[in-house]
Amino acid sequence: MARLPRLTLPGYPHHVIQRGNNRQPVFADAQDYETMLATLADSARMHGVAIHAYVLMGNHFHLLATPASAESLPRIMQAMGRSYVRYFNQRHGRSGTLWEGRYRSTLIQPERYLMACMVYMDLNPVRAGLAERPADWPWSSHAHYLGLRNDRVVTPHALYWALGNTPFAREAAYGELVGAGVAAEHQAQLTDATLRGWALGESAFIENLQKKIERRVSRARAGRPPAGSKKHD
Repeated sequence: MARLPRLTLPGYPHHVIQRGNNRQPVFADAQDYETMLATLADSARMHGVAIHAYVLMGNHFHLLATPASAESLPRIMQAMGRSYVRYFNQRHGRSGTLWEGRYRSTLIQPERYLMACMVYMDLNPVRAGLAERPADWPWSSHAHYLGLRNDRVVTPHALYWALGNTPFAREAAYGELVGAGVAAEHQAQLTDATLRGWALGESAFIENLQKKIERRVSRARAGRPPAGSKKHD
């Protein structure tokens, strides 16, 4: 069965996951994390990608990003991957691949899933037992949204600005969202859609999205492909 091309459309937020090969560590210490963040900031600026949120874990990382063009996201991932792998291999005396094949990504409906995705990412270190609270993990965008530091990697989405009229109001509102957590259903949807490459959103959003692209954006119902789509597998 042929592999579907990635679903990437400019102007929409995308949730991205990149894992280490065989789940091996891709960050060994603070210098590695800092190098990745510097590479991410430079690559995002160069290729026109707004990074709304991120979390770097020991053996993988997540991004929530909006590309300015159809090529922006693939280019930033390629450039960032090459630069960081070269640095990591040289520093740690290794060779060969670092990543587990292609990065995984999905396009999400912002009004329904963007804030949930940010919270999901912020809570990742807590779920993994790496931190007691999201604020205790220094390698995510969480602290930026609570006003604890200014992160040059981050470009807040318009939905974050809509949380309040002042920085304090926005920070407090976002803190409440993180404190409330993410419903298990949304967490499963975000993970599954990203790993499988299907768009995530309400039916009307998916139907409208399908009109803009030939590649199927959601799993076809048994026996009947979505109207107006072409079969690729």
